[in-house]
Amino acid sequence: MRTFRFLVAAMLALSSVLARAQQGLEEIPQGVETLRENASSKTEFTLDHSMLVLASRLDSNDSDLHRVIAGVSGISVHRYRFSEPWSYDQEALRAVKDQYQGAGWMQVVNKHDKDGLPGATDLWVQWQDEAISHIAILVARSEEVTFIQVAGSISPLDLTHLGGHFGIPKIEGGTRVPGQHH
Repeated sequence: MRTFRFLVAAMLALSSVLARAQQGLEEIPQGVETLRENASSKTEFTLDHSMLVLASRLDSNDSDLHRVIAGVSGISVHRYRFSEPWSYDQEALRAVKDQYQGAGWMQVVNKHDKDGLPGATDLWVQWQDEAISHIAILVARSEEVTFIQVAGSISPLDLTHLGGHFGIPKIEGGTRVPGQHH
């Protein structure tokens, strides 16, 4: 009976941590859910502020990372891989863009691959009281789509310090660094 009580208490504690991690993060756009359903592999996680602080301690020499983490209340990462190049639903990507535009988010990055390939990097920000309160990033490559949400007080420039950590692609000069998979 003690083991059962312990398991119930542990599950309640875990659900409380996960609920706090979700706090401040928007729901996943329907287009991302569509991509998720058709992916051959999925990596998804959400970290609340306390988990981010704990994880950032692994890189104790990065003072910029610690400064940025101080203002972040949560990060949600959704990375989907597809078995064939460009096999994911392009309409689902457009639906994500339409949903953010319709909700009044400001798109600050809209980078598309050259030669007419469907890959793209899009970044949206949501303002609250003249400060950025949320950032959403959509990175589409030939066999992978990554969707990231960041909640809290953060600037788009601060994303460069988060890049390479917590599943966020490393960004240099405004573009994702090729071959960087975490």
